[in-house]
Parts: sequence; structure tokens; C-alpha cells
Amino acid sequence: MLLKTFGWSFAVTALGLVAAVLYGGWTGFGIVAILSILEISVSFDNAVVNAGILRKMNAFWQKLFLTIGVLIAVFGMRLVFPVVIVAISAKIGPIEAVDLAMTDKDMYKQLVTDAHPSIAAFGGMFLIMIFLDFIFEDRDIKWLGWLERPLAKLGKVDMLSVCIALIVLVVTSMTFAVNAHQHGGAHVNKAETVLIAGIAGLITYLIVAGLSGFFENKLEEDEEREHEAEEEAKRSGKKVPAVVMAGKAAFFMFLYLEVLDASFSFDGVIGAFAITNDIVLMALGLGIGAMYVRSLTVYLVRQGTLDDYVYLEHGAHYAIGALAVILLVTIQYEIHEVITGLVGVVLIAWSFFSSVKRNRRLAAAEGQDTGPNEKVEVSSGV
Repeated sequence: MLLKTFGWSFAVTALGLVAAVLYGGWTGFGIVAILSILEISVSFDNAVVNAGILRKMNAFWQKLFLTIGVLIAVFGMRLVFPVVIVAISAKIGPIEAVDLAMTDKDMYKQLVTDAHPSIAAFGGMFLIMIFLDFIFEDRDIKWLGWLERPLAKLGKVDMLSVCIALIVLVVTSMTFAVNAHQHGGAHVNKAETVLIAGIAGLITYLIVAGLSGFFENKLEEDEEREHEAEEEAKRSGKKVPAVVMAGKAAFFMFLYLEVLDASFSFDGVIGAFAITNDIVLMALGLGIGAMYVRSLTVYLVRQGTLDDYVYLEHGAHYAIGALAVILLVTIQYEIHEVITGLVGVVLIAWSFFSSVKRNRRLAAAEGQDTGPNEKVEVSSGV
């Protein structure tokens, strides 16, 4: 079962890592490995959402999402999108960007370095909005309870995340951007560029989040109608049909899943710029990660259960928040890519082991059968 589900991912991993060694040596191998872990970690909750929706679709739409969707996710967002970002920020054509990346790496690196303040501001604002919207939401399961409980109360203030993001952008443009690095060791004032790029990142997030919310509302409406149909069938004594979306409902869910994939791909790609500017290594690492996310989605659908490691979603979003801060800091200061990658890995590992400890506590509590006091706090209490 495991080999059948993850077989293609294992094959792509082997080919990708070999290609990384041939292209960039063992340094390239390490960067691709870190990028793969980053992509899997930040998209883990996406796989869970995908699985929850896909199991309600018929076989046709499942297959469509897991085939066409893979092409869009791996070759579209992970391969084409980084080139588009560089082309726009460096004001060159996409074909020229690819040509430079492959034939004149020094010139390409110089263009990326010159364009880095705008890339970092755009991506940093997009990522920080994902992080803020997550930590300001009141959740039943809390990882760092001492921090997440007060933040959830603050989150009741409308548009707080947008206000905080804009404050961070203004502070960044007034501090790091005024002495942003330019090639040749010079310093230039990039405040206006950072402000414009940051606002563009914020607008992009709001559009993506708005589209996702629209399709999610469509899902809720369809589920409500399906529930009413089930209740009517029960009252009339008819057999209750299995709830499987098809037609318009499935089409909307297909679009919704693609929007989700695009948004998660986007933060993965933007986060990758904090680790490397090499689009070949970026495509290899993110492509491997995307294959595992797809395989995980299939695994969850076929198993019919969701993963028990409930804090992984939290760890992934804290990693996103850390990447956002790192991106903004790198407008002026250089941070080694290994440090950047390890921050995310450490946060994910921490959340994983916290999940394991929580599961053990719950199992122990069930074994003791202590009656009313059996309930265990879902927060890790850290």
C-alpha cells in the first residue's frame, strides 16, 4: 500500500537528488533536500484539506485533480512561477530569465540580487499574512497555549492581521530598505520599491484568500443541500444515497482545490527564495515536495482517516512566520541559507514530537479510565 501510493514520489526523489548532485554538487543536494522538506511541511495541511474534499468526489474528478493538478502544481507553480517572479522583478523576459539562469549564472545572480528587496518584500508580506491569519484564529487544538490563547482573543478585532502586516511593512521600509544591498557592495534607498512590492504581496494574498473563501462557501452550501436531501430521504423511507459530489459542485471544488494548491505553492516558492536563488535547485526541491504532498493526499483518501499529528499544522505556520521575518531581514542583511532552512525543519520537528507526546498522554488517560477527569488538555502547554 505504502509503496504503491508513494512509489512515484520515491522515484522522483531519487532522480531529483541525483540531478541536484550533478548540477550543484553536495551543496546542491543539501539545498534540494531542505527545499523538499520545506515544501512538504508548509503544504501538509493542504494535503489534509484535499483529502477531506476529494473523498466526497466521484472517481472522475479525483483522477482529474490527481493528474492535471499534479502537472499544474509541479510544472506550473514550481517550475514556471519562480522564473516569472524573477522576470517581473528584474524587468526581463521569461525566456531571457531562463537563458540567463542556465548560461550566465553570474549575471542571473546579479539580477536576482538587485531585485531581491522587491522579491523579499512581496513574499514576506504574503507569508506574514498567512501566519497572522493562522495565529489570530481561535482553534480548539492549541500547540503553544500560553501564546495562542491571548492571540486568539486579539484576533476577534477585525482586520487586525492586515493592520499589523502594514505596520511591519512601513517599519521594514524605514529601516532595512534605506540601506538595501545593491550589486558591487553599494547601498541604495529601496524604501519606495519595498513599499510597493509589499503592498502588492498583501493584495495578492487578499485576492487568493478571497477566492478560496468563495469556493469554500460554495462547498458549505452544497453540503447543506446534500444534508437536507439526506434528511428528506430518511423521512420518506428511501435509501440514503452516498454523498459524492459531481457536476457543478465537483467543478467548484476542483477550482477551489487548484486555488488552494496555487496559494500553498506560492508560499513554498516565495519561501524558497529565502534559501536559494537558483531556479534549477528550486524547481527540483519544490517538485519533489509537491509529489509527496500529492501522494499524502492519495494516502489519506484511501485510508479514510486523517493524520493524528495535530500540531504539524501549527509548526508549518510558525515556519512560514519565521520565513517571512527572515525574508524581510534579508533586504539588508545576509542570512545563510542553511540557517534559514534549519529554522523550518526545527519547528516542524518540534511540532511533530509535541504531537507524539500528546497522543501518548491521550492514550494513557484512556487506559486509566478516570471517569469525568479523563479529559486531557489538547494544548501542549508549552
